[in-house]
Amino acid sequence: MIEVSNLVKRYGGFEAVRGVSFVAGTGKVVGLLGPNGAGKTTIMKVLTGYHRPSSGQALLNDIDVAVDPVAVKSSVGYLAEGVPLYTDMTVREYLDFIAESRQLPAAERAEAIAKACQSCGLKGMDDVRIEHLSKGFRQRVGLAQAILHDPAILILDEPTTGLDPNQILEIRSLIRSLGVNKTVILSTHILQEVEALCSEVIIINEGRIVAQGTTAEIARSLQGEDRLDCLVKLPANAAKDAFSAAKVGAALRASGVIGSCEVEALSGGKLRLKLLTGAGQADDAAAAVFGWAKDQDCTLLDLRREALSLEQIFVQLTGEEAKR
Repeated sequence: MIEVSNLVKRYGGFEAVRGVSFVAGTGKVVGLLGPNGAGKTTIMKVLTGYHRPSSGQALLNDIDVAVDPVAVKSSVGYLAEGVPLYTDMTVREYLDFIAESRQLPAAERAEAIAKACQSCGLKGMDDVRIEHLSKGFRQRVGLAQAILHDPAILILDEPTTGLDPNQILEIRSLIRSLGVNKTVILSTHILQEVEALCSEVIIINEGRIVAQGTTAEIARSLQGEDRLDCLVKLPANAAKDAFSAAKVGAALRASGVIGSCEVEALSGGKLRLKLLTGAGQADDAAAAVFGWAKDQDCTLLDLRREALSLEQIFVQLTGEEAKR
């Protein structure tokens, strides 16, 4: 469990983090999103006890990072951006060094190292010097040291940087499995990664949280209205002008829950309808479309709610327009 309240971090006169508050519970994978310089890495460094907060509070499993940073570090697995490693060591030597630093009992180290290597796809790499590893495999070594002591909390800064597509899928699967019984916070620039992994999203811009929640929750709060995309097939004996854009639009607007309706005639006797309704009225609008289609002897082929993509959300909250 991570509890952050009014967290502020200053570097001289520059305020990198400005009053950030959030909670991340066990069994959650929380994504930190934001442009470069937004404050994501600074938040992670405070949470891991590497930087002291200027004000506010951060509790990790009820331990205050400002009061006992050493205890916090013992319960956290941290993958830093850039994966700092001792490249003159072999993989086994490095992980054994980390295990000793973490004060794992000598009798448990070999098993812990083997398990971490297996989980991170490093089997057979024990005796390879880290300087001879590719960037992707160095990333795996960094992740292995983060999970070596089976921490309750994982903080991962760009965990899939440098991995090829197959490796990315493997590491995502590992993070997803770890998130079942741990608290995981990860920072990434890969929006698909957030959608694939994260149960919640925190979007940071200029040191402040500008949105948090599930992607769907954030999208609904930004849209302020619901959009429906419908595909209908007209009856075989339909009169040519019976389903004009004007008539269809007027009929659907008469329901009282549909504000606007764009009608596009398609080949094969089909119509695509793009409907706009008030926030929270999508179900009523969908029912109105279904009722209209039934009354007109039309076949409803597709009906879906359109939502903002994570990319659209990110741009809307952190782009130039958001700063004005």
